Amino acid sequence: MQKSASNENISKKIIKTITGNPIVFLLIIAAIVVGFIKDNFFSWANLSNLISNTAVRFLIALGVSGCLITKGTDLSAGRQVGFAAVIAGILCQRGDYNGRLWKFVPEMNIFLVFAIVIAMGLIWGLINGLIVTKLHVPPFIATLGTQTIIYGISLVISDAQPIGGFQRLYTTLINGRIGSTRGFHLPYLFFVAVIFGVVFWFIYNKMRHGKYMYAIGGNEVAAEVSGVNTTRTLIRIYATAGIMYAIAGYLLAAKSGGASASMGQGYELEAIAGCTIGGVSTTGGIGTVPGILVGVLVFELLKIILQFLGVNPYYNYVVQGLVIVLAVSLDIRKYIAKK
Repeated sequence: MQKSASNENISKKIIKTITGNPIVFLLIIAAIVVGFIKDNFFSWANLSNLISNTAVRFLIALGVSGCLITKGTDLSAGRQVGFAAVIAGILCQRGDYNGRLWKFVPEMNIFLVFAIVIAMGLIWGLINGLIVTKLHVPPFIATLGTQTIIYGISLVISDAQPIGGFQRLYTTLINGRIGSTRGFHLPYLFFVAVIFGVVFWFIYNKMRHGKYMYAIGGNEVAAEVSGVNTTRTLIRIYATAGIMYAIAGYLLAAKSGGASASMGQGYELEAIAGCTIGGVSTTGGIGTVPGILVGVLVFELLKIILQFLGVNPYYNYVVQGLVIVLAVSLDIRKYIAKK
């Protein structure tokens, strides 16, 4: 009797998990099917590609997640990534490269460039946070405005030109891997994602900042009454987001072997979709780091599935848009059901 009751509880939990995350399970099933009908889907090369793409997008999603949990958003995320990629690309060009954009700047140490990019990301994040908290502009409008400003600045400083000729250390370090080139291997970006995942999990679950963040998302007025400094917390959230976008842009430029002002376009929507698929509620106060990772991973898996199926790349945007709408609508339904 106890065994049957235990099995019944397990089956109920499985059903609840599936019904609570239908998109995740449907895409996993689709991946399994495609893996059996398409050659090289289950290969280390494809897995490595999936890990590398997921790692960069995961960093962006971690930045966006704090904004979403507090009932905000950040539409400037993709353009901030592009701006960071442009700055990193320009400053990491080889000294002997004929097409150097800023010839007056000497060849720079890539770690110094990394620090400069993070500082600039912090500045953009602080600007977003101050506009939202001090000028009381809704996050949607505030970040839509800074999105356009950042893109314009990226076009100006890059002269709307593609940027290449990177230092070899920059590209080889970011694109490095552990293990065999043909067999089992893990890209360095995997470990970068793990480190930031652990750090954010600790912040969200063990630190006061995380508790304040969820409190603001649940009820900002109640959080303020209970002693939470909502202004300071929100500024920190947007500043942290800016840093994460900057790191992602720095990595993305090296990963791609080039940069341009258009790099990162639409990444904010992918990050929001990944967060929503992973259980971050657009109604605020709900979201976990493991859930965000699963959401981003599944969304990147969708892209690879469409590639292997030979779907016209233009239709990819249609499918991804439908997934975003479906994920948000399911989230809203959950919220209505709870009420």
